[in-house]
Amino acid sequence: QVQLVESGGGLVQAGGSLRLSCAASGRTFSSFTMAWFRQPPGKDREFVASSLWSGGAPSYADSVKGRFTISRDNAKDTVYLQMNTLKPEDTAVYSCAAAGTYTYSGSPQSYSYWGQGTQVTVSS
Repeated sequence: QVQLVESGGGLVQAGGSLRLSCAASGRTFSSFTMAWFRQPPGKDREFVASSLWSGGAPSYADSVKGRFTISRDNAKDTVYLQMNTLKPEDTAVYSCAAAGTYTYSGSPQSYSYWGQGTQVTVSS
C-alpha cells in the first residue's frame, strides 16, 4: 500500500510563491511516476506536472510552464511542487498522485494512489 501526504498549501497573494510537499511511504518508488493535479472550485481535476521517480524530463501543463517546478528528494521519499508567480486562477485543491509504472499520461485514471489534497488560495 502507498500512502501520500501533502502539505504546504495556504493563502497567498497574486505574484507570490508556495512550495507543496508530498511525502510518500509504503513502497519502493524507483519505478513510479509522481504527479500533481489540481481541482479548481466547480471544475474537474486537471493535470499540473509529473516526473518519473528515477529521473528524466518532467512534464507540465501549459498553464503552469515557466512558473511551477516539480522536483523530488529520493532520500526523503518526497516530491515537491514549487509554485511561483501565482495567479488567482491557480486557486484549487492540489493533490499528489502516484502511478506504479512509467507514464507520461496526464489523465487522473492513470494514477492509482492519491493524497488527501491541500488547499491553495491565491488572492488578487
